[in-house]
Amino acid sequence: MSEEKNIHCSFCGRSKNEAEMMIAGVDAHICDRCVEQAGGILHTELGEAPQTSPLDVAGKAEFDFTPSQIKAHLDEYIIGQDQAKRTMAVAVYNHYKRIGLVPLKDAPEVDKSNIVIVGNTGTGKTLMARSIAKLLNVPFTIVDATVLTEAGYVGEDVESILTRLLQAADYDLPKAQVGIVFIDEIDKIARKGDNPSITRDVSGEGVQQGLLKLLEGSKVNVPPKGGRKHPDQKYIEVDTTNILFIAGGAFVGIEKKIGSRLNSASLGYSKESRQHVEDDEVLSYITPSDLKSYGLIPELIGRMPIVTFMSPLDKKALRAILTLPKNALIKQYQHLFHMDDITLSFDEEVYDYIVDVALEYSLGARGLRSVCEAVLTDHMFDAPGLDATEINITLDYAKSQIERSSLRKAI
Repeated sequence: MSEEKNIHCSFCGRSKNEAEMMIAGVDAHICDRCVEQAGGILHTELGEAPQTSPLDVAGKAEFDFTPSQIKAHLDEYIIGQDQAKRTMAVAVYNHYKRIGLVPLKDAPEVDKSNIVIVGNTGTGKTLMARSIAKLLNVPFTIVDATVLTEAGYVGEDVESILTRLLQAADYDLPKAQVGIVFIDEIDKIARKGDNPSITRDVSGEGVQQGLLKLLEGSKVNVPPKGGRKHPDQKYIEVDTTNILFIAGGAFVGIEKKIGSRLNSASLGYSKESRQHVEDDEVLSYITPSDLKSYGLIPELIGRMPIVTFMSPLDKKALRAILTLPKNALIKQYQHLFHMDDITLSFDEEVYDYIVDVALEYSLGARGLRSVCEAVLTDHMFDAPGLDATEINITLDYAKSQIERSSLRKAI
C-alpha cells in the first residue's frame, strides 16, 4: 500500500491519488493529463489537427447558452408559442450539454432528447427548428418523410436523411454528427391500418421501423451522394448518437382522438367533472398515447420522448407575425423595395385587412404571404422601372387588389 502512495508521474510529479489514471512503464510512470498534453504537442509537431470535442467542431468551445437565452432568441423570430419554446429550449440545452459532458466514472449515461412537434400548418414548426440551428451554428437539414420508403422499394431510403445532413455540413463528418435533422410530415408515415399483415405498409410502418436505428443512436453506412446502395459504392459511416432529431407534423384529426380520451376519462361514477376544453386548447392535452392511437408505432414514440404542440394562430398572433419579428413579412417586402431605392409604407388598417383575408384560408402564417403577394404584385412589377421613390398602400387599394385577384374568387 505504501508503494502505491509513492508512485508519482515522472513528468509532472503528481501522485497516483491525484491522477485519474497512472500508466506504468519500465522504470517510469505517466499520468493521464500528461498523456493528453503530449498528444496535443505530437499533433502540433506533425501538422495534424488535434482531436476536438463535438462542440468544438460545431463552432462552440463549450455550450454557453442557457434555456432562457435559447427562448429569448426564439422570441425574436416566433410570436407566441411560449410552451413550445420552453420545451424546445430545455430539450436542446440538455442535448448539447450531454454532448459536452466529460465522462465521469460511475456517472449515468444521459439519453437523447429527440422531439415531436404537433401543430397545424403555418404555425411555425419548421421555423422553430431552423432558428435553433442558426443560434447554435450547427448543420441543419429538413427532410420530407413522405418521400421515404422501406429499403428495396421505389423512393428514398431512410439513410438519405443523413446524406442531406452531410451535404449541409459540406461533408465535414464530425460537424455533421452534432447537427439537427428536422423530419417534416412525420404524421404522413403513420400506420395505415390496425392490422399490418393485410398489406405491406412500405411508406408507413416500414419507414417508422427504418427510422428506429437512426433515432436511438447507432453507426449507419450512408451513401455520400445519396441514391440506392450497391455493393461497389463507398460509404461514409455516420454515428447518430449526437444528432438531434426533431419531427413535426400536422396530425390532422388528432384533436378528435384527444377529445374522445378526455371525455372518456370523465365517464363513470367519478365525482370529478372536467372543465370544458375549447377547440383551440385541445392540443395542449396531447400525450404520447395519442400519437400511438394516430398510427405511430410505440418503438418510434419511445425514441422521441419529448412531445410538444404549436397552438393555432388567432387574429392577434397573425397581426403580430406580420410586423413584429426580425423576419416579419412586411419587413421583407420593405427590404425588397428598398433595394430599388423605394420606400414602402402601409396604412395601419391595411394590416388588419390582410389578417382578416388570411384567416379565411386557415393556412396560418403562410396565408399572410399569399395575401401580401396579391396586394403588392402590381407594384413589384411596375416600380423598378419608374422614378417613384415612395409607395404607400391604402386600405382601398388593398381591397381592390384582393377583389380582382384569384384569391377572392377561390373563397
